[in-house]
Amino acid sequence: MKIEEIKGLEEYLTQFPVFEYQVIESKELFFEPRVRVICQQECERFGTTWACPPGVGTLEECERRCLAYPYGFFFSSVAEVRDVLDMQELLATRDAHEALTGEIGAYIQRQGYDCYILSTESCDICDTCAYPDEPCRFPDRMHPCLESHGVVVSDLVERHQMAYSLGGNTVLWFSLILFREA
Repeated sequence: MKIEEIKGLEEYLTQFPVFEYQVIESKELFFEPRVRVICQQECERFGTTWACPPGVGTLEECERRCLAYPYGFFFSSVAEVRDVLDMQELLATRDAHEALTGEIGAYIQRQGYDCYILSTESCDICDTCAYPDEPCRFPDRMHPCLESHGVVVSDLVERHQMAYSLGGNTVLWFSLILFREA
């Protein structure tokens, strides 16, 4: 599939700060258990939200869910910070990317596609996540993290000859909007 097949998407994107993008086939995604190990060992959000493991399901469930959508719109946006080592400042730039992801996902849906969106977040919509006692309050707005599904972003970036790092005080945020005919 080519981006031109999604009615008006290329023109729609011109109003947003999308850095790079590719339409991919979901069958080219790799789902690696090692990414989940990193989540479990290094991320404070592991086991605390519906957007992270184990709330998103097993790696096998995530893979089945993703592969149910034949295509994906994989893209990045750039944020500039004063100090790339300042994690709070870095993470504060994520909200703009999440809003961008929601806008593009909504556009693709309006063109008649069913979408499943993976992005950068471990979800910050609610002050306190309902996990694990109640279902997610905003499943239509919550975008699980790409890595929560075992996707190795750097591998996908490399295969599509996209930039993974720009150096200096910049950060690249990535999202994948999986889609299929509704």
